[in-house]
Parts: sequence; structure tokens; C-alpha cells
Amino acid sequence: MGCYFQYQVSYIQYPVSSIQYPESGIKKQSMKNSWLKSSIPHIIAVVIFVVVALIFCKPVLEGNELQQHDIVGWKGAAQNAFEVKEKTGKMPLWNTTLFSGMPNYQIAMEGKSVLPDLTKIFGLGLPVPANFFFIACICFYILGLALGLNPFAAVLGALAYGFSTYNPVIISAGHNTKMLAIGFMPLLLAGILLIFNRRYWIGLAVAVLGAYQELMSNHPQVNYYFFIIAGFITLFYTAQWIREKDFKQIGIAVVLCGVAAGVGLGAYYLTYATTKEYTEYTMRGGKSVEIQGDKVTTVNTKGLDDSYAFSYSMRLSEPLVMLMPDAYGGSSASPLKESSQEKMVEQLTALGNPQLNAVAPQMVAQMPGYWGGMAKPGESTSGPPYMGVLAVLLALIGFVILKGPLKWGLLVASVLAIVMSWGGYFADFNGILLHDLPLYNKFRAPSMALVIPQLTFIVMAVLTVQRIFFAPDGKAFLEQNFKKVLYTMGGLIVLIALIYLGQSYNSGYDELISGQLPDQIKTIIIGGAKQERQSVFGAQLLRTLLFAAVLLAILYLYMKNKLKPVVATVVLGLIVFIDLWAIDKKYLTDENYVPKEEVVARSFVKTPADDQISQDKDPHYRVFDVNGMNDNHAVYFHRSVLGYHPAKLRIYQDIIERYFGQQPPQDLLNALDVKYIITQNQQGQQSVIPNPGAFGAAWFVKGLKPEANAASELQAVGATHLRDTAIVPQAAVAAIGAIQADTTATITLTKYTNDAIEYNANSATPQFAVFSEVYYPAGWVATIDGKEAAIIKTDYFMRGLVIPAGKHKVQFAFEPATVKRGITVSYISSILVVILVLGGFAMQWWVDKNKKNKTAA
Repeated sequence: MGCYFQYQVSYIQYPVSSIQYPESGIKKQSMKNSWLKSSIPHIIAVVIFVVVALIFCKPVLEGNELQQHDIVGWKGAAQNAFEVKEKTGKMPLWNTTLFSGMPNYQIAMEGKSVLPDLTKIFGLGLPVPANFFFIACICFYILGLALGLNPFAAVLGALAYGFSTYNPVIISAGHNTKMLAIGFMPLLLAGILLIFNRRYWIGLAVAVLGAYQELMSNHPQVNYYFFIIAGFITLFYTAQWIREKDFKQIGIAVVLCGVAAGVGLGAYYLTYATTKEYTEYTMRGGKSVEIQGDKVTTVNTKGLDDSYAFSYSMRLSEPLVMLMPDAYGGSSASPLKESSQEKMVEQLTALGNPQLNAVAPQMVAQMPGYWGGMAKPGESTSGPPYMGVLAVLLALIGFVILKGPLKWGLLVASVLAIVMSWGGYFADFNGILLHDLPLYNKFRAPSMALVIPQLTFIVMAVLTVQRIFFAPDGKAFLEQNFKKVLYTMGGLIVLIALIYLGQSYNSGYDELISGQLPDQIKTIIIGGAKQERQSVFGAQLLRTLLFAAVLLAILYLYMKNKLKPVVATVVLGLIVFIDLWAIDKKYLTDENYVPKEEVVARSFVKTPADDQISQDKDPHYRVFDVNGMNDNHAVYFHRSVLGYHPAKLRIYQDIIERYFGQQPPQDLLNALDVKYIITQNQQGQQSVIPNPGAFGAAWFVKGLKPEANAASELQAVGATHLRDTAIVPQAAVAAIGAIQADTTATITLTKYTNDAIEYNANSATPQFAVFSEVYYPAGWVATIDGKEAAIIKTDYFMRGLVIPAGKHKVQFAFEPATVKRGITVSYISSILVVILVLGGFAMQWWVDKNKKNKTAA
């Protein structure tokens, strides 16, 4: 394994054509070394990763499972699909229980592949979430080997990357796909760098495998950030090759990386194509109306709004949490320190107001400790993207003293990521990115951009460790650059000190409180909070100074021959890991775990209200849970008009924003076929209100109400008797033609499944039928007696059909061509993945064997 990945690491500027580690006793293996002996360091590394992952996630060894909010929500959304799969053996493509119906693409969808579950293999079958930490560690370790690192340095980087605090923060929230995408980034980078450094066959194999795993993790935003890293690294390597006139290398690198990307994307094509198609109809695809209260205007935007895209931005100095985890209060759930609360309560009590005395402790306890850029209504953070003080310091030192294209690629990507994380707090620049950088306007939460330095900083940190401790001239190199090391660390401390002295310590919550409290109370609470913020920030500055002193001491002792390279690296690794462990445990604690059988049971307890509704065997009715916004409890048991999903259909989101902010119009609930309304009394107990006025699955209308644009269509929904009148676009009137009311006409539901619906219609004259189904043109096909009929967008978000006079069989089928094409492309590509990965490793073995034979001869 080691000899497979070693090569000349030109970008850290020292000769390592034969990488030697004399102090550690680990040398590049000769032909006489046994495979087992050469593998010992790597086996030890794997054992370390397994052990620390399992110890960190110890409750899973006791039969417990992580309680993850987003995963619980996903289980509610996916429950219907799993029930259908159990009955029919096939996963449905349409979800009938969430938001009155939407594609299952981003919820539960099956593909076709010859590959086994590679994520499970990479995770060694470890239980969740231990497998996530192991995957991140082992992938970074592979990257370390590709970088030619000493195994000790590679382990240091792997633990720093795998246990960076952002990982447990997102795992505890249930962002599993994001964690997997973060975990596999180093694997893909390893393949790219192997190709760039002329280890073509194994580079191709690793790049294909990495591209497949990275894309199949299915988190486009993290994928996007990775390709920013890869793009800048490629740019600086290409510039070097151009200077060297090595155009052949450019061609080979472009072709091999293109093959890896193409095959990886091909294997991912089913998910990619359906997501791309679906995105155009969601909040991320832009909008045609602007809703402000009860006013609706016509707009035409692409991608997310600036305000929505820039939600969850960091204030300009907040990226310091990468090395100062509590500088801005940690998480939104963290309260002020007890000492601060007690002091504030004393001051409030001194005002002599008995009523205030009774509520003062609760009032102070509600003041969050977090005061960063996301401290505002509607936003929050679960924790900081902390990477370890020493890891960040080593990275910054490396950016100053190392040379080569990799350094510049990592540096530029890191700087851009920090600027991107500022989002709306640096809107002039980030607005340009949002509107002009391809696909960037599909994403929100700019703070997530710091997954870029999570990789780039730690790569730079271990390159610095390698250059200083394991290069043949490492000690001399450090002595030559020690002043630069001092200036770098001193400059950072001075910068942080200036921020400490100069910032206001204001929070977005302060403005909210200011408008709600009398001046005396406001002064005490906000003033006390500011004092704590400054105190904590100062303590974090001193903490950083202490770690910097420790790092300087290690470097100095090494220069003076008091510490050997391996010992110094192990000490650094232990400090980094113990530091991260202590911070990580604040955000992923043993209390996050519950017995396996309780994970779903706790979240989806069937209530008497659910039992009452479930007695109704009507296959179509829906439920309106008054408290069901952003909650999938009702979705788990019933067909719901609400729920939670981060990518709702745009037209349905418009209906929610316009009409569900308050009591929705009764006609709208009737049109949604809401037969039951779930409410809660003051004791929190649910009760069911039947709605006998629900229109049913479909109905004929007496007339049409044409509207000129989307805004007027949406407004008309709340001002029209939808049972008698259908709202349609003006452009559709000619296609609909004349309809005549027929009081004897009937349309009845005869079959209702996720992907197929059937009705019987009978009328004496042509009719216009409205169907209580969400309009989604990308896949739904309507037929009347087997002949395709045009589905007309009706009542802004539902389906309509013109049905001729007489008796007819009306059918809807969800048959997206994208899915059929995607399954074929993904299946063929999965075969190519197998061929290229196995073939790449085999060819590299053959090439290396021939080289050894020639050398021996």
C-alpha cells in the first residue's frame, strides 16, 4: 500500500524520490520486504481509527442508536415509500404523504448497480456514527500516503480531519449525506494528486473510486465546494506545467481526471438527472411570484433569493472559530455562563420589582451564549467548525514557508472559502458570486463553505509536519525559517488581539430584545451578555496563545535535538486529538443516543387522533395538522398537506407562504381533500375535527376563471369558490375550449397508488375536471381511454383535464423519462467503475513490478 502511493512530492520542495524516515525506522520498502511487513504501519493506523471511532461513539456498543433530528424527519417522509416497497417489492417514484404529493427523488429512490455498498465497506461495517468518523480518517490517511507522508504525519492529519468539530456537529443533527461527502473528499483529492504526480494508473483508480463515492454521497453543496478546491489546485499545477512546457502532462492529466469525473458522474447520473430536473420546479429553481403578507407580485428569478441564499452567514471575524471554538459562544443552544446569569439576576432583583424577581432567572436563561452572524430570528448554529488550534497554526505556517503549486491552490481555495462564509455580511462580493458563479445560486448557508479549509488547512498542516520533521534537511529548513514561523504566529495573535479590542460584541438577538424590554432591564441583560462575550473571547485568545507557545516549544526542542521527529509528531498528534475530543464531546454526547427500539418510537408515537383517522379506509383523503409545519409526524401516519422537506415544490411553497401563515381558506382545504384537521388543546392533547366539505379526489367545475399571470392565479385561490370554478392560465383557455355544466356528470376514483391513479368519468357534455393532485409536469402523463391528454395547471398548483362527453377511463401515470434513462446510464457506469478501479490497481502493480525487475537486472 505504501509503495503504491509514494512518489516525488515536488510541491513541498525537497527531493523525496525515495522517501526516507531514518528516525522512525520506516523506509521505503525494497523488493526484499514482505508485503505484511510493509503493511504493518497501515494496519496499525486502521486499528487506531477503529478504536478511537468506537470509543468516541461508545453507546453504540451498548445497543444504542444516535437520535438525529433530520434522520427522524427523513424516516417520517420515507415511511410511505418503505411500506409500498414492502407490499410491491418496488420503491415508488411519487410520495403521496408529504405536501399533498411530491417526487421521492430526494427521499427514497432505488437505482441499479453492479457495485456492492462501498460506503459500508469503507466504513468496515461499523455502526453509525462510528463509521462516519472512520471513513473520514481512512480517506485522509490514503490522501496522506498519496502525498508521500510519513505514516505518523498521515495519522495526525487523519485524526484532525476525521474529528474536526463540524463533523460531530452535523452528525448529531442528522446530516449524514453531508458527513459522507466530507469524509470522501480526501479520497478523490488523493486520486487527482496521484495523477498530477505521474502515478497514472493508481491515480485513475483512486480518482474514479473517489469520484464515485463523493458524488454518490449525494450532497451537491459539499461536492461543489470540493470542486472549488480541485479547480484551484489544477489551475496552479497547470500554470507550472505551462512554464515547464510539459504539455504532454497537461493532456494526460486532463484526460484521466476527465475520465474519472465522467465515470463518477455517470454512476451518479440517476440522482443527478432527477435532482437537476426536480430543482427547476423547487425553491432553488427560482420563482415567478413575490409574496409579502397578503400581497403577491409577479417576478422572474433564477436560483435562490439573495436573502434566502445568504441566511446562515458568518460575521467577518467569525471564521476565527476554526481555531477559537467558543469565541462566539459555541452553539445557539448554549446559554450564558452560570456566573454571568447569577450576576444579571442579582442586578435585576436589585431593581425591586417583585414581578420581575419571579421571572428574572428564566428571562436571563433564555439569552443565548452564541452571538455570531447567525444570532438572529429564524437562524441558529449547532456548533463551530473547529479544526484544532495546532492544526490551524501549522497550516498558516505552511502557507508562509512552503512552496509549490499545491500550496497556492490550497491557499487560494481557503481564502475564497472564508470570504464565501461571510455571505450577506460581505454582500458586494458574494452577491457577484451568487449571480455569476455557475450553480452557486442553488445553495444557501454560506457558513458551510468552511468545509473547504477543513480539508485544505489540515492538508497544509501535515505537509508542514512532513517538511519540518521528516525531510532530510527538515531541521535546517526550520532553522532558516524560524523567524517566519515566529512572525506568522505573532501576527495572528496581534490580529486576534486587535479584534478583541475593537469589536462591539453586539448580537442580532440584542436588537430583538431592545424592542421588547424597558431600558433598565435591557441595559442589564444586554450589558451583561456583552461583558460575557468579551470575557469569553479574551479567554479564547489566551487559549490560542497557550497553544502557540506549546507549538513553539515543540519546534524549538526539535531544533535543539531534544525531541526526535516521531516523538514530536506523536506529541502534536495527541494534543490535537485530545483538544478536538474535548470540544467534540460538547456537541455529540452520550445523551444523544437512545435504545434502538426507541428511535422511531419516541418520534412517531401513534396518538388517539391518529388511530381515529386511520379508521377511514378512503384511499385518498388528506390530513391538515395545524402544528404540522416543519414536522413529519402526521406524514408518517397519513397523507398530509404539510410536513418538512428542504426542497419543496415552488408552487406548493407559494401556497404555504400565501395561505398557511394563518388559518387557510376553507375552500383551499376542501380542494386539498382535507377530511380531518388535527388540533391541540392547551394541555397539548390532539383532537380531530372532521371536515365533511372536502371535495374529494376529483370534481367537475361549472366554469373557468382565466388569469393573466402567476401572481393573479395565486391571489385568486383565496377569492374563488374552487368547487364551481377552476382558475387557469389565460394561455390555456383556447386549448380547453367550451365546457357546459352538467349537474348529472360524475367522476369517481377507482384506483389510487403512488405512481398510478385511475378514475371513471361520465357526462353528457364536455367537462373540465380538477384533480386534487399537485401539478408536476416532469413525469406525470394523463390518458383518456388510452390516449394522451394535456394536463393543465389549475388552481395554481393542481391538475386539470378536459374530458369529452360520454363514459371514459381517466388515468394518471408517473413515468419520468429521466428515471428510465438515469437507471441505464448509472448501471453501465457502475460497470466502468469496476473495470477502471480494478484495472488501474492491476496495471499499477504490473508497471511497478516491471520497474523493479529492470532495476534488479
